[in-house]
Amino acid sequence: MKQKIIMNLLLASSMLFVFSGAAHAGDAAAGKEKLSMCEGCHAIGGGYKTAFPVVYHVPKIGGQHEEYLVKALQGYKDGTRSHPTMDALVQTLTEQDIKDFAAYYAGN
Repeated sequence: MKQKIIMNLLLASSMLFVFSGAAHAGDAAAGKEKLSMCEGCHAIGGGYKTAFPVVYHVPKIGGQHEEYLVKALQGYKDGTRSHPTMDALVQTLTEQDIKDFAAYYAGN
């Protein structure tokens, strides 16, 4: 009997963990609504290069793995990655914004 109760508690705990993670996943539709600040650099043509303030390569982020995009944006936010433009822009993002952007760009 004790074993059955423990197994049921473990099962309920694991289900709660799975469902709570899904509730905080990225929302691609929400990411699309918020992406105007990204498009200025990451949606340009011409080999993904920008000319302001100097010419530099801009990574194509559409189609990247969602987990990679989340980690990259978190890295800019916590200072483990650095780029002057990204460092400034990412400071305005919430963790949910980051997940939403990642979900959107992973699917495009």
